[in-house]
Amino acid sequence: MTTTTTNLGAGSEDRVMATAQQILKSLNTPKEVREDMLLIFSSFDNRLSNITDLINENSDSAGVRFDAAEKVILQWDSSSSSSNADASRHSLPWEDSPDEAAEYLSAVDEILHLVVDMSIRSDNKIMDRAETAIQMAMSRLEDEFRLVLIRNTVPLDSERLYGSIRRVSLSFAANDGEIGEEFESFAEVDSERGCFHERGPSFGDDLCVDLINPDAVMELKEIADRMINAGYEKECVQAYSNVRRDALDECLVILGVEKLSIEEVQKIEWKALDEKMKKWIQAVKITVRVLLNGEKRLCDQIFNGSNSIKEICFNETAKGCVMQLLNFGEAVAIGKRSSEKLFRILDMYDVLADALLEFEMMFTDEYMCTEAKGVLAGLGDAAKGTFLEFENAVKNEASKKPMQNGEIHPLTRYVMNYVKLLVDYSETLNSLLENDEDEADGLKSEDGELETMTPFAKRLLLLISSLESNLEEKSKLYEDGALHCIFLMNNNLYIVQKVKDSELRKLLGDNWVRKRRGSIRQYATSYLRTCWTKALHCLKDEGIGGSSNNASKVALKERFKSFNACFEDIYRIQTGWKVPDPQLREELRISISEKVIPAYRSFMGRFGSQLESGRHAGKYIKYTPEDLENYLLDLFEGSPLVLHHMRRKST
Repeated sequence: MTTTTTNLGAGSEDRVMATAQQILKSLNTPKEVREDMLLIFSSFDNRLSNITDLINENSDSAGVRFDAAEKVILQWDSSSSSSNADASRHSLPWEDSPDEAAEYLSAVDEILHLVVDMSIRSDNKIMDRAETAIQMAMSRLEDEFRLVLIRNTVPLDSERLYGSIRRVSLSFAANDGEIGEEFESFAEVDSERGCFHERGPSFGDDLCVDLINPDAVMELKEIADRMINAGYEKECVQAYSNVRRDALDECLVILGVEKLSIEEVQKIEWKALDEKMKKWIQAVKITVRVLLNGEKRLCDQIFNGSNSIKEICFNETAKGCVMQLLNFGEAVAIGKRSSEKLFRILDMYDVLADALLEFEMMFTDEYMCTEAKGVLAGLGDAAKGTFLEFENAVKNEASKKPMQNGEIHPLTRYVMNYVKLLVDYSETLNSLLENDEDEADGLKSEDGELETMTPFAKRLLLLISSLESNLEEKSKLYEDGALHCIFLMNNNLYIVQKVKDSELRKLLGDNWVRKRRGSIRQYATSYLRTCWTKALHCLKDEGIGGSSNNASKVALKERFKSFNACFEDIYRIQTGWKVPDPQLREELRISISEKVIPAYRSFMGRFGSQLESGRHAGKYIKYTPEDLENYLLDLFEGSPLVLHHMRRKST
């Protein structure tokens, strides 16, 4: 075979040499095979006769570069340190020796480049050394990665976060009276004069905190890039996840969330559980808005070279924290139901519903979203079931002890304050109750109002109707028919006022309010008829025995005595009755005055003169119309008084 010689100039010769080098590299053959191939190449063209020298030069250069890089890596490895200086160098914190750290990373880059570029692959001995150096370097980088994460973790500043919370408190006046023992109070004492249910915290849209010192993020990214390039992404992700998972667990501790089993949660007394539920609600909001968003952002910054790695890293890091929160939610959802828990459960439902939307955007792990949906459904069922049980409790509450002075029953106060607070959850309750409208079939449709009512409004109507029926039954406990009417007036007016002065009015409608006011007027009419008919009968002309001039004095004396006795008895009893509403109290007094005073003045005007001229007239005509009018002002104040010879005395 003859050697071909072609004179194409130096540029052409360089291109031929470069092509030959590329062919050899791509084949990645042993040294002996490579030498044989070089002989074959050079036999084709004398321009390739120098390639052997060139390859040998490149190989020697790569070896020198490898030796230098390997030396740097070995110097940082404690097991390879051969001098006190090397050992001292190894003990330096990575952040405190930035120049050495940069040198180390450059050495890692060099070896990875030489391996990838195949410059040393033909030499098995060097390749073994390279693999050993890479293993040492990755172990070192993994340790440094973990240490940098730990040292630069920013502790959660709960005070700053709580300072960013906008609290919403739903309040009602404590002077409405204490809740009866039959229905324990669900409210919390804010001050001596007020009670409230705290709706839960919300955050400003600009709330953002650093979970890692920003100066360390680039350093972490540089280490992560080397580990991923070397094929150690699993170790890198594991190191990151372990450190950040522990950091998130610590954040939950700071937020007051404990690791509790379902059994432990269900054994907690209500007051303690209420506090834990409040902390859980805050923790979920902070976790989603601050911690998980921050963790997602951190993963994006450190692992931005690979979407799959940063997704896996975030999922693994956040899973434990989220599952701890979900486990508590599940424990509450399957726990014993009681009316005071409803507001907290609804708060938990709302906050988890919002969190679920964030989860679906953050997590690529379907398991997490599925678990969250399951807990959300459980909380929804618990809220709905608790509300329906509350309805039954109101309907069946059977305390037999009447209010002594006809005042507002504790059940009425509790229920109306309860439903007044529930209005703030209308949207949530409408969604939960929309498939249970058959429960409201017992309601009577009035002018098509039910057709336009929301599911929650229908349930409220049914609940208040149950309360009204229960109150009607309790009013029968009073032997005094007049007190029966006072009791119903007081309680029905309280219900109407709570509806009229809140968002309940929009749900139940003005027509509902008007009809209840009409019922209160009917009770007032019944009161007047029941209570004052006997006293007014004493002031009639029938049975006196003649005209005003010749009426029987005996009969007149008996009439005045009877009227005085009736009035004094009513005064003694009904000054002890209580009508808390000042307007209703005044309207009742006016109604009594309009019936009694004119009749008494007329009767006294016609017959009084026959007794006034006789002896002991004051024994029979004890009061002037003006006296009676003044005494009427004492009725319904809740403090029993006695009339005696025109003087009022407290008993």
